[in-house]
Amino acid sequence: MPKKTTSKKINSDNLLGDISQKYANKPLDLLLSNAIIRKNIIKFADKKIRADLLKDKNYPYKVREDKYYMGRSMILAMDEAFRKAKNAPMVRKALINSFIQNNFLKKKPQVEEFKKQFGFCPPGFLTIAPGKFCNLRCIGCYANSSSASAEKLDWDILDRIVMEKTNLWGSYFTVITGGEPFLYESQGKTIIDLAKKHQDNYFLIYTNGTLINNAMAKKLAEVGNITPAISVEGFEKETDERRGKGVHKKILQAMENLREAGVPFGISITATKNNADWILDDKTFDYYFNKQGAIYCWVFQFMPIGRSTSLKLMVTPKQRVKMFRQHQYLVKNKKLFVADFWNSGTVVDGCISAGREGGYLYIDWNGKISPCVFNPYSPLNINEVYKQGRTLNDVINAPFFKAIRSWQKEYYLEKGPEEKGNMIMTCPIKDHYEMLRGLIDKYHPEPMDETASQALKDSEYKKGLIKYHDQLAEATDPIWEKEYCQRCKKCEK
Repeated sequence: MPKKTTSKKINSDNLLGDISQKYANKPLDLLLSNAIIRKNIIKFADKKIRADLLKDKNYPYKVREDKYYMGRSMILAMDEAFRKAKNAPMVRKALINSFIQNNFLKKKPQVEEFKKQFGFCPPGFLTIAPGKFCNLRCIGCYANSSSASAEKLDWDILDRIVMEKTNLWGSYFTVITGGEPFLYESQGKTIIDLAKKHQDNYFLIYTNGTLINNAMAKKLAEVGNITPAISVEGFEKETDERRGKGVHKKILQAMENLREAGVPFGISITATKNNADWILDDKTFDYYFNKQGAIYCWVFQFMPIGRSTSLKLMVTPKQRVKMFRQHQYLVKNKKLFVADFWNSGTVVDGCISAGREGGYLYIDWNGKISPCVFNPYSPLNINEVYKQGRTLNDVINAPFFKAIRSWQKEYYLEKGPEEKGNMIMTCPIKDHYEMLRGLIDKYHPEPMDETASQALKDSEYKKGLIKYHDQLAEATDPIWEKEYCQRCKKCEK
């Protein structure tokens, strides 16, 4: 008779087999509550991800490495979130059910149904700005936040959007931005109510953090399925200069409240020409990750959209290369989950906008739907879509969105490893403006605000972004060719 396996040492080689036999009757939350078992699960996941990615010859070898290191950092961030939520049962439950199982482990028949109907997989999530109102006036904010509190999505529309993306796309991840999301209220409902109703979704909420007092932190712990990403500009001096005097102190208090409540949180940083040389320094991340308890960071490079628009505030191509190097160092060597939306192209297969497979679309407070948060040109309005008896599925194939997806495919998605375009510069509006401008002129999506409209009339704006493309290509093409493509040829021999 075969020997029993109940006393066998768990290791990364036979972890799944051991769990299925030894822990078959134990729910996942109990397994993850055991630090030793969780450690071994992490070791297995790390090894499995590495093996699967490094043998995928659809990508240059170094792209596969980039994907692995980011995947490893995400796993470690989730482990840290679970550890810090030891006294927050609803947070732990949401991390397991809403985030891990629904987003990574659950079979999604909606995806297969969508693929059968449209020929490709659906977007992975939506970013929604349900309200314009904000209590701050940050310099250069793309949302043009003001006191116009009436500019918001009705609750019924917001609720339906989340319900539809879940039912039609199998999407269980929702990003909420603004304005300030925690000020949103419609028909007596708030963002907390949205998360409470849609417990199967996990919500990432971009916030200025000033409203997260002790009571709000407790509410977030009670609902469980929300993680706030708090905006900072660096340290106190830089944050207060852009966001207002005393804001940084309120942010630190918010972080303390979240730590005490057991709610996982991260930071959101905007890089400009003025701070790009130091914003990703070790001291910044030691302060926010090790001292304040953040577990992730989103980096946004300033886009020439919003109040006081200026191309002069953009991160320069030279600075961008420096940020690219530092970002890779933070992810690979420091094992931090840091995503730079312009320097993480190799990790997520380039631009994720326009509703591409696994990507997203953006819906603002007026219902306007655009390719992404930073591409303010909208071919459709969700309010009108619903009035016409249509759904989110009818939004996907708007010609403007289809044209951007076709460019994504031609540039890198459907190319072999040695034929892919430079995946270090993949943003349509910032890195390839001439291409995007051609699509805007052809399909005539509606500018989402007056600034976006004026940009189309400003010849210097167009010239400046085309020049930026040329300079960025000059700075990054050698990196792509030598460190990715040529290395790819050597590694495959």
